[in-house]
Amino acid sequence: MVTKKKKGALCLIILAVLLFVVVVVSFCLGRYPVPLRDLGRILGFSAGLPIEKTWTNAMESAVLRIRLPRILLACLVGCCLSTAGAAYQGVFQNPMASPDLLGASNGAAFGAALAILLGASSGMITVSAFFFSMLTVLLVTIVAARAPGKKIVNLILAGVMVSSLFSAGTSYIKLVADPNNQLPAITYWLMGSLSGSTLKSLRFAFIPMALGLIPLLFIRWRLNLLTLGDEEARTMGVHASRLRLVVVLCSTLVTAASVSVSGMIGWVGLVVPHLCRKMVGNDYRRLLPCSMLLGASFMLVVDDVSRNLLAVEIPIGILTAFIGAPFFLYLITRKETML
Repeated sequence: MVTKKKKGALCLIILAVLLFVVVVVSFCLGRYPVPLRDLGRILGFSAGLPIEKTWTNAMESAVLRIRLPRILLACLVGCCLSTAGAAYQGVFQNPMASPDLLGASNGAAFGAALAILLGASSGMITVSAFFFSMLTVLLVTIVAARAPGKKIVNLILAGVMVSSLFSAGTSYIKLVADPNNQLPAITYWLMGSLSGSTLKSLRFAFIPMALGLIPLLFIRWRLNLLTLGDEEARTMGVHASRLRLVVVLCSTLVTAASVSVSGMIGWVGLVVPHLCRKMVGNDYRRLLPCSMLLGASFMLVVDDVSRNLLAVEIPIGILTAFIGAPFFLYLITRKETML
């Protein structure tokens, strides 16, 4: 008989292999196809191996300068959003919790729209989106701390209110933006895309992503105690309020970093954790690594479809909504609970 632990380990191995296969296939797909044999030689040559150059400069540029940063960024964004979603659902004990629950996405949207309106460079647009994303969550935290009542409920309500405020600000910026240049750029950013990904944007996002993901990975077993209640968690040596604060900060950090480089991409942090629960159960020791691997694969597959399905690239946010909404409707109509 296969135990839950062995089943969970097997699922993680399968998901890791799946991610590797999707990464390899993603390198080969595109307007400029790259054969698998040449892909291995290009990557080996870039790593410093003594390999004779038999490929064209255009092929090398497509692999190293265009697809490599985009593939890595897609994996990181998918990993971060799904991990943040799983963590939020555990902290708030709410199956509808998602990475933008505290307003990080709407804050990032306002920051990006403001930077585009002011004519900032692409790098400054990313920085502005990240700054306002973190500022939004800071405001939510301050409001929730000053309000009487249950802290978790206050956080959710404050997140809704502050998100609405920044959403209104984004709408006003779209109203006064130049309809020929600025408005299309703002609209496209809000739909989410990884086009134009560079090693610079990858380096910018990697540090906050790592600072958020690594602590979540190490304290994932403690998330199981939050389902028992504060008193039970305290008897087991865990300060529930402090743990929630750490999880919320880490989840917000990875969400802000992801949205700042990819735009508004919904449903990943909502659907992927529920799918992982069907595979490995509710134990966060297995659920969080599963969400990381499946989220990375899911985002990479969606990105491959977005850049190869039609002659014009489809924004990722549109595709994730087309996939996520029907799947989530299927989940909520099933008899068993989602959380």
